[in-house]
Amino acid sequence: MKDIRIAVLGLGWMGQAHSRSALRIPSLFPERDCNPRLVVCADTDAGRRARATADFGFERSTPDWQVAVAADDVDAVWVTAPNMLHLPMIEAATAAGKAVFSEKPIGGKPAQTVQAYAHAKAAGVATGVGYNYLWSPLVIHARELISSGALGEITHYRGRFLSMYGSDELGLLTWRFKMDEAGYGVSSDILSHSVAMAQYLAGGISEVVGMRNTTIPNRPLPTGVASHYGRGAPGDATGAVENEDFASMLCRFVNGATGTFEVSRTVVGPESQNAFEVYGTKGALSWNLEQINELKYYRKDADLNTGYTTIFGGDRFPFHGAFAPGQANSIGFEDLIAIEDFAFMQSLATGSGFQPGFAEAVDVVSVQQALIDSWESRSWETVHDLKVGL
Repeated sequence: MKDIRIAVLGLGWMGQAHSRSALRIPSLFPERDCNPRLVVCADTDAGRRARATADFGFERSTPDWQVAVAADDVDAVWVTAPNMLHLPMIEAATAAGKAVFSEKPIGGKPAQTVQAYAHAKAAGVATGVGYNYLWSPLVIHARELISSGALGEITHYRGRFLSMYGSDELGLLTWRFKMDEAGYGVSSDILSHSVAMAQYLAGGISEVVGMRNTTIPNRPLPTGVASHYGRGAPGDATGAVENEDFASMLCRFVNGATGTFEVSRTVVGPESQNAFEVYGTKGALSWNLEQINELKYYRKDADLNTGYTTIFGGDRFPFHGAFAPGQANSIGFEDLIAIEDFAFMQSLATGSGFQPGFAEAVDVVSVQQALIDSWESRSWETVHDLKVGL
């Protein structure tokens, strides 16, 4: 069994989630070809570094991510730092010959994702990207249903990610709201998940048109290290939000289907509504992260009563049984992180390919770039594959 010796760059929420996954994988997946080993964690915060060794079991920690990336006893690097640190970390890791798993969106702007892909391609290293919702067992089942022809010809796709994480006007002006630290706003942060899902289920997107808006233009300035869920007070000094809170998109898929997308971090009501609806000539599917263990399926059949059937999650679907046996026994968000990390480590141990990797991330930002272009032109824009020529 192959040891996968891991460096994690940044022990914020996602760094902790991936570190927990590494700890859980041996107990969740006894039939495996790899053993995760948490070697080094890099973080600028001393408290997080202390937690890395004391609570997560890393062999050591360092304030310098470059030291972690260059370490001889590291095979794979998890990039879980703020968006604008992704590219320099990936460049250094690939130059050192390490496999790289990066949280999306890989930088905050499409050009940075393309550069990351170019670095990995030149180095010939394995890559993975954290589009974790693709690993939901019921999303995998939805893809299998679509591939089997159960929905017939796909005619329309609706994707949305409506979240309240930025809906509080007193929410602090953290890095996520700044162009030089996060890059673009919701088009990088959560539309990337929606587009990745659509490409996974319905195929490539050929042209788009859309709009954007910054709903809350100013936020309280933080003091010290601040959480994205931290809150200021009325009368606090404020600064300008530099990227978009809302984005929407109309599109046409390569297969001729139409599509609509809508994402917001300031909407009030949906708390984490990452959802899709797929419509075909023979049926339809609907899934929503807020009901992660339910898939709605409609069959166009004259012999059946009308209405959607609810398919509950259970161990008959891929990976679900590693967490809970039986039917309708729920799994959760971090279980999807564990699944994707396991699949990536297995690919490193066996030499098999892994998707989604950096190539798929470029497919996503190719759509994003066309959307950004449409904001400026106020017209339809063709999606160009940004991998061409690299």
